[in-house]
Amino acid sequence: MIFKRLKDMDVSALGFGCWAVGGTWNDTEDATSIRTMRTAVDVGINFFDVAPVYGMGHAETLLGKALEPFERETVFIASKCGLVWNNPQRHVKNNLTKASIVEEVDQSLLRLKTDYIDILQCHWPDPDTSIEETAEGLLAVVASGKVRHLGVSNFSLEMTKDLMRHCELATYQGLYNLLEPNATHYHNIPLSYRSKDEIIPLCEENDIKYLPYSPLMQGLLTGSFKTEGNFDKNDDRANNPKLNSPLLEQYLGCANELKDFAARVGMPLAHLAMGWLLAQDAVGPIIAGAYQEWQVKENTGFIDTAYDEEILTNAENIVANWSLS
Repeated sequence: MIFKRLKDMDVSALGFGCWAVGGTWNDTEDATSIRTMRTAVDVGINFFDVAPVYGMGHAETLLGKALEPFERETVFIASKCGLVWNNPQRHVKNNLTKASIVEEVDQSLLRLKTDYIDILQCHWPDPDTSIEETAEGLLAVVASGKVRHLGVSNFSLEMTKDLMRHCELATYQGLYNLLEPNATHYHNIPLSYRSKDEIIPLCEENDIKYLPYSPLMQGLLTGSFKTEGNFDKNDDRANNPKLNSPLLEQYLGCANELKDFAARVGMPLAHLAMGWLLAQDAVGPIIAGAYQEWQVKENTGFIDTAYDEEILTNAENIVANWSLS
């Protein structure tokens, strides 16, 4: 495994994303998910990214069970705050008030069976709460010893800078992959940031590690997608317009061209996509999801692949020719 320095932590270049194990993707099963997370540790992954809203607490609960056999200081947990469902209808709502942040952290610690979270990230912006109040909540949980470092996810460049005036940030998490370097929307949600053009430079200038989510575009960059039948309507990916017709045809066409190129240079498409991220100094743990043991083992294979600048540049040029948004 390759490791990167994130503040005072040596974290694996490949992280484990826990959205899928929350139970809202097809073909997940709790016992298998727990075995998969333990296999991740066995193959050298020490960074786990989770959120309360993944399965409405379920992913955090499973992660807590999965990590029980391991010494706590040997693994790093990044969780989130700001999306709550504490209403009779269990509708998910934004809430980054101080009171909510403090309450969410306590709930996460119980589910994770730990005394502290290594990185707490604001999951999405809360338009109804001031940056100053959010900062008060974040600083409070750090002062309590329940959180070690802070980060944001899906914040605009300006909002991130505003928060940095109050808090030191260790990470920025956003949508970033070979097909979506400057995405404008995610699951029909408009994105107020451009990863490659805006956030990566900010990270480089401020010792912040960028945590890319959806590095394989929710499976499309594995090279296994077809024009239809990749998942059913109950899968969260059914809500991603880029993975469904008519947009899928364009993204799949580009992915297939990349797949052919990757084969010519002697690597699977997934390794090309992961290697493109690995080569960037500002990028920290790549948040790759898995819910089967073979998937996590396959994901780690990219570490042993040799990448040169020409290969990665050619891959970028292929994507640019498709004019994806």
